[in-house]
Amino acid sequence: MLVDAHAHLLPRDYPPGAPSCFPRMEPIEGSTDLTLAFGAMRFRARDVFFDAERRLAAQDTAGVDAEVLSPMPPLLRFDLPAADGLALARHVNDFTAQLCASDPARLIGLGMVPMQDPDAAAAELAAIGERGLAGVEISSHVLGVSIGDERFLPFFAEATRLGLAVFVHAMPGANDRLPPAAAGTYVVGLEGALAAASLIAGGTAGKCPDLRIAFSHAAGGFPLMLPRAQYFWSGTWNEEPRVPERAIMKDEGPSPLEFARRFYYDSLVFDRRAIRFLVDLLGADRLLIGTDFPAMSREDPAGRTVRSLDLPAQWLEDITWNNAFRWLGIKPAR
Repeated sequence: MLVDAHAHLLPRDYPPGAPSCFPRMEPIEGSTDLTLAFGAMRFRARDVFFDAERRLAAQDTAGVDAEVLSPMPPLLRFDLPAADGLALARHVNDFTAQLCASDPARLIGLGMVPMQDPDAAAAELAAIGERGLAGVEISSHVLGVSIGDERFLPFFAEATRLGLAVFVHAMPGANDRLPPAAAGTYVVGLEGALAAASLIAGGTAGKCPDLRIAFSHAAGGFPLMLPRAQYFWSGTWNEEPRVPERAIMKDEGPSPLEFARRFYYDSLVFDRRAIRFLVDLLGADRLLIGTDFPAMSREDPAGRTVRSLDLPAQWLEDITWNNAFRWLGIKPAR
């Protein structure tokens, strides 16, 4: 069995009379594809983004048994006025619930919330659960503010209370130290690392120990930063026992690695050596299959590189499907 925990959708249409800041779908002559127009952005949306029959057929072709569907990241427009952001989120969530109802065993939906208004975002989580969605997608920052900032703590506390999973998708932010061409590569890796680190350093991970949260692209550079953080906490190399008098961080609580091993990470890192490092450092029980489909092409078949690592059978089953359901907090429908 294989669950693709990082796949995306787009609504087919947007309601008449929607605020002018909403996206729109424009037809492409001679094609069933559409163009998503959202401000200055133009993105060609294949019909597999919004057509359940095509999605299920694509799953069969790729050897995927189920997908966790989250909104395409450009929809996470936290720069919109809060009321418009909430209206957009509700429309996308309604579409997601409708799409997933086509086959709930194979299409598992995540909603979105207006994180620009943390109180409204927390309040909307109950409605996400009522729609039958398994959790919520957020970006790695909110208008440049770390998701580990204390203003977002009530949101994470409410997600924990309701038993909803959280998926953090790395999103480029304002950056004047790298050229724009690096936004989709190095900047995304930096954003993933900052998001995960902020939850530990800002205290959210400690205050919400039961939060079920996953990061796209293995949280970028975060795993390679962890051994340094661990050394500052313990004063020792190689995760050897802590020596308090040598520790730079005067913190008696859980170690950075212990916190990090509460998180989940998709394995969409494009290299078997990187996946092997993630298994060694974080554990096979922390990794998920992710593909970014259909924004990116899947391996053929999906999970090919993970399967090539000659992992123990139980580890492989954890990565390919068990961990996804643990993160989501649900049982496989079949």
